[in-house]
Amino acid sequence: MIHQYKSNGYNIVLDVNSGSVHVVDDIVYDMISLVEPLINEGITDAELIKAAVINCNEGKYPKEEVAEAVEEVLELQKEGQLFAPDIYENYIFDFKNRPTVVKALCLHIAHDCNLACQYCFAEEGEYHGRRALMSFEVGKKALDFLVANSGNRVNLEVDFFGGEPTMNWQVVKDLVLYGRSLEKEHNKKFRFTLTTNGVLLNDEIMEFANKEMANIVLSIDGRKEVNDKMRPFRGGQGSYDTIVPKFLKVAESRNQMNYYVRGTFTHNNLDFSEDVLHLADLGFKQISVEPVVAKPEDWYAIKEEDIPTLKEEYDKLAKEMIRRRKEGRGFNFFHFMIDLEGGPCVAKRLSGCGSGTEYLAVTPWGDLYPCHQFVGQEQFLMGNVDEGIVNKDLQNEFKCCNVYAKDKCKKCFAKFYCSGGCAANSYNFHGNINDAYDVGCELQRKRIECAIMIKAAMAEMEEQNNEEE
Repeated sequence: MIHQYKSNGYNIVLDVNSGSVHVVDDIVYDMISLVEPLINEGITDAELIKAAVINCNEGKYPKEEVAEAVEEVLELQKEGQLFAPDIYENYIFDFKNRPTVVKALCLHIAHDCNLACQYCFAEEGEYHGRRALMSFEVGKKALDFLVANSGNRVNLEVDFFGGEPTMNWQVVKDLVLYGRSLEKEHNKKFRFTLTTNGVLLNDEIMEFANKEMANIVLSIDGRKEVNDKMRPFRGGQGSYDTIVPKFLKVAESRNQMNYYVRGTFTHNNLDFSEDVLHLADLGFKQISVEPVVAKPEDWYAIKEEDIPTLKEEYDKLAKEMIRRRKEGRGFNFFHFMIDLEGGPCVAKRLSGCGSGTEYLAVTPWGDLYPCHQFVGQEQFLMGNVDEGIVNKDLQNEFKCCNVYAKDKCKKCFAKFYCSGGCAANSYNFHGNINDAYDVGCELQRKRIECAIMIKAAMAEMEEQNNEEE
């Protein structure tokens, strides 16, 4: 499978199955699109392919140049970098049969919040239920469950989530210390992370987090007027002025690494690249701003007609990021970060986050759900920290959730980068975890195109710098 596109002056060709990316001139770009259907028809003779392509070329390029370009294309095929076969589908059978190993928990340390964000899927922390704080006893059982169900895996991940987890800060600290006490005995290493709105951040929390949290996610939507409209206090006043100084202090205290300022854009700020750049101008180096997922009738929901505008925004942002990097003012944008050399393992490429199998969410009273976005939907209750996974049928359903189980993914060039997208979004829009959220897919494809283009631009810049030296 080949995906070709033009972006910012680059002719880019992605060979989906091998992961190879090529930046080519116009003639090779055109020849690839002429050769591909011939290869797909099973034609293997190089001379037949060249003759067919020359005939299809209709005089656009000289025959000699066409023949040379086709030879280059076929050489890339011979090297396994173009028209590569799909070698991954057979791995699915292994996924279905292998034992389930849990490697990560999202601990809902607080089903309560001190903000009233307009788009909050957690209903200000209530999650379709009641306000509650997780006790140390429940959290302890959750960590014990993780250790007991992690098999031989050494590295385990625990995210303190909410609501707002700092509203239950003492339990967070106690659970971190308990987790550390388990490491040596069980040959485990916990990687703790914290997601916070920043309202309660203080020096004591920052100091502990910098010592114990591998990553911190700081929630802010960008420009003051955008953030304060969507992320107000319950009394209606905005949160921007309260959190920005604290977030800047966190970023600097962590040497601009191992954190993200994470925002959400909606129908009301389709010019979201301005929010990303605002955060960069404030001094943040690690930025994530992503589209809201909402019901179509919600006043802030992304609409299908918004997609062309949003794609233009991603292009605009990508070009500005290149310009700033060349000036030595670069920053990272989470959705443009892509590894073209190593990349995720096969399991990640095919099944994504592992929700419902490797990754589970734990409520304050110890119920287990496939992930935080399913919490409160009783049909997705999987078990609890006392009994473990009770609903094995549901677990097996999530186990089989992968790019080959989704018709929309099978012929999509992005499938090995997005891994089929979010199961919760698929269910919420189609009632089926093996479908896909269409608006999200459109934007994901665009982000991947931009990410690859940035890689091409950076490679070109590096080559120019080497030549100058």
